[in-house]
Amino acid sequence: MYRRAPRGLEVLLVHPGGPFWKGKDEGAWSIPKGEAQEGEELIDTARREFEEELGIKPTGTLIPLRPIRQKAGKVVHAWAFEGDCDPGSCRSNTVRMEWPPRSGKWLEFPEVDDVRFLPTAEAIRKVNPAQAQFIAELQALMNT
Repeated sequence: MYRRAPRGLEVLLVHPGGPFWKGKDEGAWSIPKGEAQEGEELIDTARREFEEELGIKPTGTLIPLRPIRQKAGKVVHAWAFEGDCDPGSCRSNTVRMEWPPRSGKWLEFPEVDDVRFLPTAEAIRKVNPAQAQFIAELQALMNT
């Protein structure tokens, strides 16, 4: 999601929840994303994951962006759409994980623990480095 603000283009990013990501900032943020279910169209995955991670149903035209490959090899497909929301009202689904690892203790954590609209320059610093390409492409599309 992006919006046009008085200070320029802003993009919505999420910070992953859970103990692994606690205290990590630059390079840790992400676009809302997730894994496709078997037989699911990628654009439908994007809509579903956005709603699961934020509690907001994406509306309007979704603009396809070029896929990227993250450092670990994961290919990420993304779409952009113009919208607005109160990031403080976003509600994430939870994930269950063993923590600490190999402890036998299973805990639930929010998949997303922070949501923010960020100016593009700041977003590029905070987002997973490979995903910065999405922001640059969106800037080019919006002629900013």
